[in-house]
Amino acid sequence: MNVNGFDAAAGALAQAVQAQRLAQRLRGLAAHGGVPTGGVARQALTHEELAARRWLAQDFAARPGYRVGIDAAANVYVRRCGVDAGAAPVMTGSHVDTQPLGGWLDGAFGVVAGLEVFDALDSLGVATRRPLDVVMWTNEEGSRFAPGLMGAVSFTDPQRLADFLPVADSAGVAFETARDQAVTDFETHAQRLGWSWMDRPLGAPVHAYVEAHIEQGPVLEAQGLQVGCVTAIQGVRWYRVSVPGRSAHAGTTPLANRDDAQAKAIAMAHAVLGHARDCGDERMRVTIGRWECLPGSINTIADHVSFTVDARHPDAQALDAVRTVMDAALPDGAHIEVLQDKPTVQFAPDLVALATAGCEALGMRHRQMLSGAFHDAMPMAGFCPTAMLFAPSIAGVSHHPAEDTPIEDLAACTQVLAWCLLKLAEPAPAST
Repeated sequence: MNVNGFDAAAGALAQAVQAQRLAQRLRGLAAHGGVPTGGVARQALTHEELAARRWLAQDFAARPGYRVGIDAAANVYVRRCGVDAGAAPVMTGSHVDTQPLGGWLDGAFGVVAGLEVFDALDSLGVATRRPLDVVMWTNEEGSRFAPGLMGAVSFTDPQRLADFLPVADSAGVAFETARDQAVTDFETHAQRLGWSWMDRPLGAPVHAYVEAHIEQGPVLEAQGLQVGCVTAIQGVRWYRVSVPGRSAHAGTTPLANRDDAQAKAIAMAHAVLGHARDCGDERMRVTIGRWECLPGSINTIADHVSFTVDARHPDAQALDAVRTVMDAALPDGAHIEVLQDKPTVQFAPDLVALATAGCEALGMRHRQMLSGAFHDAMPMAGFCPTAMLFAPSIAGVSHHPAEDTPIEDLAACTQVLAWCLLKLAEPAPAST
């Protein structure tokens, strides 16, 4: 197909995306784990999530030319077969697990957007050379089993799965047990209903991965834009700071005689937060998310304080500067533990350019931007060419029942996703 015809096919597919159909499927998904007071409670590999996965797959599993499967990490796949059965697939998707009480879009949008592209392709009768996979990654959130991104990490580095299997949730259920139940549930359901099956091993080749997601921030909405073409996921470092002191009576011990762990920890926290506030870099993000004080008595001087620092920035030198401030402010006897150190992940320039070209071809108001949050695209970026598309979030709210995005903006992002996926999978004559 010549370039103009290629663009015309991608443009026609984008126009076949239906906002109403997209919204209907998103609302149907939100009913799985939906809470009457608002929000969605659908944590990884719970009954609610397993039911949601089956519900999403069922619309496609019985259609001609489709296959479904589940891998050893309980990642679920819906495949639209290509003319070249041996070609590595183009993959899209995200996750459908939520925080203990989250919103209705988060990763769910990326999965439903991919399935909407399937519906659009079917409505036009368009065949592709490469297969197209929509994946539902396991335990992206990490709210039931820590850490997050277990499914995508296991897919891209299968040896890591063994590290995750013994991890238990708050009720003592091991990830291995929940994984086994999820695999059995999906396989049994597929066999009973006669779904067309495929095996999908961990680490199987992928031609490219494009993930759609809500921004979870305020930038696109504030600038009146429809789509963000994500260039990278910024680096993050997590620390736990432990500050010792000595317990004593709050009413009888003079200030000069105190070894107050709380006072020392507060001084250090102010130094770190003050650096973030005063460094003059609007990209800097520093958060103290946990604070624990012992013995926790109202009239006793603290003998131990532990707190966490989450520092994020695309430039490693800026993160080094945060650590320098922490070291300088560290009280005697205190220590810093590194919990996580993830450098900035750059997405494939060719795919970012493809997404940008799609926005321009479809007349979408767009910009290139960074992601401040983790996504399944992070491990995928080290495995195959990867990119992300963002839809705006109202007021930047996410991980909260108030999370929302106008359906018109979700549809616009899905149109660009469709444009990119067809370009990557390559349109082919249906009769080939």
